[in-house]
Order: sequence, then structure tokens, then C-alpha cells
Amino acid sequence: MRTKVAEHWDTLLVVYASGTLTQLHASAETAVVYLRARAQTKPVLKVFQVPRPRPDDAAVIKDFERLLARQGGRAEHGYVLREPPGPEQGLYFDRFDPHILQRREDLAGFGAINALGDLFTFRFGPLSEAALKKGEQLTSPKDPCGVRMVRPRDIGRDGTIAPPSEETLWANIPADQQLAAGDLVIRRLIAPVTVPPYGFFTAEVGEEDLPAAVSDHMVVLRPIKPLSRPQTRLITMFLRTPLALALAGPRQATITMEALSALPVPQPDEALTKALDELTAAKQQFKRWEQEADSVIESVFLENTAARARARVIDSGRALRLRVEAASLLDDLGHSVRTRFPYPIAHRWRETEARISAGDAQAAYAAILDTAEQLLCYVAQLVLALTHASQITLGAVTAIRDKLAGGRSGPGFGDWANVLNEAATSRQLNNLPEAHPLNDIRTLLAHADAEKARQALSERRNDQAHLRRVDPIDLPHAIDVAFTDLTRLVERARFLADLPLIEVTDVRWDTFARSARVEYRELAGDHPVVPTRSMTSPSNDLEKGSLYLRDTDGALHLLRPFLIGRVCPTCRTWSTFHADRAPKGAVAFKSLEHGHTLEDASPETRGLLGQIGLV
Repeated sequence: MRTKVAEHWDTLLVVYASGTLTQLHASAETAVVYLRARAQTKPVLKVFQVPRPRPDDAAVIKDFERLLARQGGRAEHGYVLREPPGPEQGLYFDRFDPHILQRREDLAGFGAINALGDLFTFRFGPLSEAALKKGEQLTSPKDPCGVRMVRPRDIGRDGTIAPPSEETLWANIPADQQLAAGDLVIRRLIAPVTVPPYGFFTAEVGEEDLPAAVSDHMVVLRPIKPLSRPQTRLITMFLRTPLALALAGPRQATITMEALSALPVPQPDEALTKALDELTAAKQQFKRWEQEADSVIESVFLENTAARARARVIDSGRALRLRVEAASLLDDLGHSVRTRFPYPIAHRWRETEARISAGDAQAAYAAILDTAEQLLCYVAQLVLALTHASQITLGAVTAIRDKLAGGRSGPGFGDWANVLNEAATSRQLNNLPEAHPLNDIRTLLAHADAEKARQALSERRNDQAHLRRVDPIDLPHAIDVAFTDLTRLVERARFLADLPLIEVTDVRWDTFARSARVEYRELAGDHPVVPTRSMTSPSNDLEKGSLYLRDTDGALHLLRPFLIGRVCPTCRTWSTFHADRAPKGAVAFKSLEHGHTLEDASPETRGLLGQIGLV
């Protein structure tokens, strides 16, 4: 029909609406098509969908009028196609919706995309609902050969299978037609349009659900090859989203095998797989703690005396209470920074909190500004090291090189901010792999609130440096405001907790195994004395004594010479240093933790800074 129409007519507008044919059914959808006699110049095609329910008819009408006036782009409830599809393609609303198409492309951000039919085989249940209602092949739950029948009503919106009840049916089903652990079951019947919208009613079959089978109103998806738990979990969650329903094709009363087979589904990459595994492990651990707490509570009246019961509850519950207290601390930003952030930042933050609590206003105010500057300095050094490794040169390096060569005062607050701002907007960094740490790091000042806080702290730092100091009477308020700005910056830098700073202390390469055994110190928290750990690495070019950044994939990124770790000659404490001055003589490195300097007069060091463009 579309082909015959296209021979003589151009389609100008398609309007979809539900609930207009109430005499037929409240959920019936209509499609109103506006045609114009075919012309040499093909017009744009406008597609509109009347929302249901309609909270405000006047707003919908205005949106429709705006769409009619457009020659491209999208309105709230419709869009314009500059190049209308051919008559061989259907025109259901979601098919060419720019929002849906963009979200389909975004699925690749999870790792990969596969058609559901590449991962699963499909089949309907062995018994029809009509046969079940007639009682065919039914038996009782006491029958040892009886198998529970999972029906559409048993699949919840949350992806669970309801436990058996008095209404559950049992039947004699051959073993090869029964469900297996790891199968996915989906309701064939598509739920009507609801607010909020839902996707497919989908659940994963577990061992606890067996033995079981389904009726013909269900579709069984069985993995062609074994899938990992994160793969299955991500697919199940996706199928329950409205996006999955939109990508499955025209909205019909029941889903077809063809639509399911062609449906694109995301596959998790290594980082997402690890995160999902860790969340699953955490969920299971919480369940075990809950069961332990229940056991302690239920034991109150099991002892012979009240005194023994009281002592048992207090003693047994102590570990549980400590776990809850430790877990609740993770929501405290200060605790997270002191325990999980890289040492230079955690050390500065601890000193700031200590100064504020001690009531020394001048020292507290200075500590806040120092911490802000060193936070930007540390993150900027990461940017410089990572961009250099990716053979990307930032324009902000020129100003840093000039200040290093000046020999008087090295780069400061503004220079580090310039590095981060350039990284946030640099087109050169847009093509980095999704898991590259720069993708997180460059977001620090990309948000307006963080940039506003940075500017305020920078102005305060300049005022302090040029003797425009805050009056002692105004210091308490200035401390509150400055610490709020610092907190906002640190909040935006939470990604640092997932990018640990490590010092490689020993490397032993095994030529036959093609891997290295690496001993290292993870410099997380507010103290440099940390235990030595070990790991394996496929790289044979790791440097003993150098600092590295470990990303979420476990890859190590060399930070030398942008950041180096040394024992400070002034305070005899292990510290991190960055280049601060590089006149014609020795190179001076400055500590991020306390500002002490370390001089290196070796020509190798100066030559190395020349290789990275800093001299």
C-alpha cells in the first residue's frame, strides 16, 4: 500500500494518537496521514505522537503547531525527517525518532552491542493457556513428576518470579521442555501504554525456581553459549526498559520471535563487568549481614537467663554495629578523602580539617587555599602525564614552561586551572577510548558549579598573595565560604578514589610467562606509610621507584617526571614532588604535601624535562 501511495502522493505528516477510538477500545491507536499530490521537490516529513495521558491539551497543541513550522529537528512530541524513508520502510513513531536512534548508538558505550538472536535461542511454552484452563496435563503439587507452570502473571515488573501460591498450576511436562537455570522468560503480551512507561516483563530463572515450565503466552530465551553473570544481568535490566520496547519494532499486542531476535542489546566491557561483579558481591554480603543480625535478634530469649541473653546480644552485635558505622562513614566526604583519595590530596585535606577544628582562623584559611591549589596541581599533573603519553600537546604547557624557566616563582593556581580547562574543552581528547582515565579527569572543571568555585578560590589566593588579606573579623565567614567552595571541587574530584596513585618498589620479569611480578605501595589516604602489595602485569617496561596511575581497567600510566616520589630532604618524610623551577642551573621540585623543595642538578633530569616540553 505504501508503494502504491508513493507513486502519486508525498506524505507530509503522520500523527499518532491513542484513546481516540473509544467505541473500539480505549487503547486503540490511530495514525492520521496527510498526503499531497506528488511534486518534483520532495517535502520534509513530520511525525507527531499525541502523548497519553495528556496533562495539558493546550500545551500539546502548541507543540504540534511548533512542529508544523519547523523544517528540521525535534519538538517535544514529534520530529522532522529531512530525508523521508522509502515506502519499503514502516513509519511507526519510534523507528526514526532522533532520541531513540541516539540512545541506540549510546548502547555501545556499555562495551558492545549484539542482536538478542546472536546470544539466545527462542521458543514458546509447551502448553497453551487454553489447555491449562481446561485442565489438560494438570496434576497436583504433591505429584513427584509435577512441574510448576510459570504464567505471565508470575513475572513481576522488578524482574522476579513470584513464589508458588494456591493458584499455581502444576503439570506433567517432559524434561526437555522444562526451564533451566539461566533461562530468561518474557511475557508475550505487551503491556498497554502506561506512565511511567515500562519495557518487557522479563525475569531470569534461578535454581530456586525449578522445576518449572511456561505456557505459550511466554517466550523462553536460552543462552546459545554460557553468559557471565554481568552479561545476563545487564541484558535482563535492559529488556525491562522502555527503550528495549521502542527498539523492538512497531508496538503490537504481542511480541514476535523476529522482533526479539533482531533486538540490539548491550554487552558490558571489562570495567562494567567488574563493577557489576562487585555490586553483586556487595549485595550478597549485605544479605549475609542481615541474616546474621536477624539471628542475633531472634536469640534474645534462647538463653537461660536474661543476663546471658543481654551479654550475647551486646557481644554478638558489636561486629555488626561496627560494620554499619564503617559503612555509614563512606557517605561522609571527609572520611572518603582521608582514606581513599591519593596521598597528596588526603594529606592536605586532613591538615585543613585539623586547622579548622583547632580554631586558628589564619592557619585554617591558608590551609583551605593551599589544598585547593594542590588539588588542581595534582590533577593537572595527571593531565600533563596522560596527554604526553597519548602524544597530545596542550597549549597551556607553554605558560608553564616559561614560568619554570623564569627561576623566581613557578607555575601556580591559574596555570593548573588553565590545564584543566583546556583539557575539558580539547577536541583532541574527544577520541580517546571510553575507559581512558582522562575522560573522568577532564570533567573536574567542566561543570559550572566547580568552575565557579575554582574562580572564587583563585581570587582569594591572589588576594592573599598580594597582601589583600581578609580582615580578622571577617575570617570566620570567609572560612565557611571558602571551605564550601573547596568541598564542591573535591566532590567533583571523587573520580580520584578510583584512580589510585602507586609507587612501584620492585619488578621481576618472567620471560617465559611473559608477565612481571610487581611489588608496589598504593598511596591512598592521609599517611605515606602503607603496606607493600603485589600484582602481575603484562608490561616489561615498568620502572622501579617511579609513580604510576592505575586506571579502572588495571592499566598503569607512568607519571614520571611530572610527579616523582622522594624522601623530602627537609622533613625526612616521603613526599610527592613536581617541577617548580628550572633555570639554567638545577631543577627545583616542590612537594605537594608541604611545599618543601628538592633540587636536582643532574643533566639527565633537565634533559628529561626537555623531552616532555617543560624546558
